Amino acid sequence: MNKLKQAIIIGVATALVSLVHFSAFGQGEFDVVVYGGTSSGIAAAIQSSRMGKSVVLIEPSSRIGGLTTGGLGQTDIGNKMVVGGISREFYQEIKKYYSNPDNWKWQKPEEYRDGGQTRTATGEDAMWTFEPSAALKVYHSMMEKEKISLVYKQRLNRETGVKKQQSKIVEIEMETGEKYRGKMFIDATYEGDLMAAAGVSYSIGRESNKEYGETLNGVQANDIGITLRRTASINAHNHNFIDGVDPYIVKGDPSSGLLPFIKDGGPGIDGSAHHGIQAYCFRMTLTDHPENRIPFKKPADYNELEYELLFRNYEAAEGPVEEMYTYGDKLVPWINSAMPNRKTDTNNQKGFSTDFIGQNYDYPEAGYKEREKIIEKHRSYQQGLMWSLAYHPRIPKKVRDVVSKWGTCKDEYEREDGWQQQLYIREARRMKSDYVMTQRNCEGFDVVDDPVGMAAYGMDSHHVQRYVDANGYIQNEGNVEAHGFDPYPVSYRSIVPKKGECTNLLVPVCVSSTHIAFGSIRMEPVFMVLGQSAALAACLSIDEHVAVQDLDYEKMKKLMLEKNQVLSMDNAIQ
Repeated sequence: MNKLKQAIIIGVATALVSLVHFSAFGQGEFDVVVYGGTSSGIAAAIQSSRMGKSVVLIEPSSRIGGLTTGGLGQTDIGNKMVVGGISREFYQEIKKYYSNPDNWKWQKPEEYRDGGQTRTATGEDAMWTFEPSAALKVYHSMMEKEKISLVYKQRLNRETGVKKQQSKIVEIEMETGEKYRGKMFIDATYEGDLMAAAGVSYSIGRESNKEYGETLNGVQANDIGITLRRTASINAHNHNFIDGVDPYIVKGDPSSGLLPFIKDGGPGIDGSAHHGIQAYCFRMTLTDHPENRIPFKKPADYNELEYELLFRNYEAAEGPVEEMYTYGDKLVPWINSAMPNRKTDTNNQKGFSTDFIGQNYDYPEAGYKEREKIIEKHRSYQQGLMWSLAYHPRIPKKVRDVVSKWGTCKDEYEREDGWQQQLYIREARRMKSDYVMTQRNCEGFDVVDDPVGMAAYGMDSHHVQRYVDANGYIQNEGNVEAHGFDPYPVSYRSIVPKKGECTNLLVPVCVSSTHIAFGSIRMEPVFMVLGQSAALAACLSIDEHVAVQDLDYEKMKKLMLEKNQVLSMDNAIQ
């Protein structure tokens, strides 16, 4: 083990010890029990502590912060003016972190240029791009000031681990047998495991457009032929293949069978419901610094056939490879956004990229072992992709020359290969409560009167399935990129279950929303905002001795404003 890696592990271990305030067995009774140490769960735990409540934060893995510390350092926001409360505190602390010259190891501050979608403007009080390790340090620093019992590597017993008296949770039990009793519970996981185990209604997949009067939900292929596709649907075109890529193992021979990961059959009727979910990937933290770079390696289970579509997509290009796409980076299928210290937040782009399309359908409901297999398959696929782009002879040399300069980082994650544990769970379960957020909320046609925060990003969905079109060529389906609307409020009713199902649970991540509305809400700054509001509601409900559904919203609103939450453009941060 190199000295740098050892120093990181020791530092993290020290931080963990300093945060432990519970008995050796880690079980007990608390005012607020937060399950899921995501960015939302951290905000909820911090706010609960500040309200003087006893709180435990239970993280199933060995690392807190979810995607914010797991690679998503290029913050998707939409409008910074509506990021308030603890969420904004976090980004302010990020700026303070980088104001210390000691935290610029691999690059001088003046050399850094934020090339991402969310730039930090001169004179801002916050910074919106950061290394995952910086986010982890900031979260630990914020939590050290609070009285929070932090528990690692304990997973909910999803079969029998939720004990209820009528519609109230009284206790949850982990796989290891630890039990936590609480007055209020908050499910801050990306999967909604506590919510589901508590018997709360939820949805998975895409609703039809008819169900909630939407236009961007359901199947989004607009598959009316190759020649018209480019002008007929920008959603169908984005992140898709070059025209004429053959899907069969032997080109032109359907009897040879389809290449891996292609759906047998058409995409379905446009706007119709579909059980699939938008693709997952790892948001890679890469570096081109020779001293900190781990070169891409071919995984042990590498199967060249799994990347045949990638090779064919390049080979189908007419003219120079630099002109094979009409938007974005024309050379490499990635969005390689610059982070401090010569690192990146690298995301999916184009028809064949880091998204493992169609291979996550079982994840939301899968057991823990099956989820681990799905995660490992995603990592292996992505490792094989990066090795192929960097070194495979069928990839154009200009592409290989660019990609091979990059690699994973030695100083970011616990794994020796530089890959993170946190998969980008873009969407899993979504609660179905008395109020379902829809496209109409995003576009301002329906405006709620009980906001607990505001969302501002466009309605966004990655592809869901890969299929053969009517012309016999490969296509991706599911991409939606709908921007251009104002920030909008998120309803309190969308983070609490139906009263008959559970009266002391709040769900700030897997909120009650349609697929396409969730595509706008599902941003880390918003999750932190909703986590803080969920904690305020939990604490106020304890003080008022009421179910979360019966809480006086005007009291809640007053408290949220006191804690610097932004509930409308009237109190947006200028």
